[in-house]
Amino acid sequence: MVIASELKAGMAIRVEGEIYEVLEAESKAGTAKLGGVVKTKLRNVHSGRMWEPHFRPQERMEDLEVEQRLMEFLFSGGDSCTFMDPRSFEQIEIPRAMVGRAEKFLPAGMQLLVEFFEGQAINVVFPDIVEARVAHTAPPAHSQQDSTWKEATLDNGLEIRVPLFIGPGEVVRVDLRTGRYVERTRGERRRSA
Repeated sequence: MVIASELKAGMAIRVEGEIYEVLEAESKAGTAKLGGVVKTKLRNVHSGRMWEPHFRPQERMEDLEVEQRLMEFLFSGGDSCTFMDPRSFEQIEIPRAMVGRAEKFLPAGMQLLVEFFEGQAINVVFPDIVEARVAHTAPPAHSQQDSTWKEATLDNGLEIRVPLFIGPGEVVRVDLRTGRYVERTRGERRRSA
């Protein structure tokens, strides 16, 4: 058991019979008459739905012991993504709802941690920042304004907004949680498309 004020991102808990992953937890101190509150952002591991409940700081809930295994992404098809344990070659299918937008950034052979509870996959742990190549965008333009953005299509088909100086063929870093541009990679010079 864990009390609400001890919740941290990444934990798995059971609330009203459903299993949730804690995405965010923030404790707010109370005032003289009102007690404190713990604001949370939870994701149902089966449906992928988000829930933002508030708990009393001393409210008890069941924390779940999860097992993490390194799995290799093979392919996606239908409503699931197939992963394989590289040691036992066991393959599992994980619902697309659990993987979310991150599926577009999964190349075959990429290894990720998959969390299991009672033998069932409940979460795939993705890096916060991923790299992708810009497939289509307007030619690069250099201006005095850093806050001007344009539309760009990545090689995986996703559309994001990038600064004016980004051109086709460049590799950019994208925040997987928000789907937003972070920075241009420095290791490789731009290739003209």
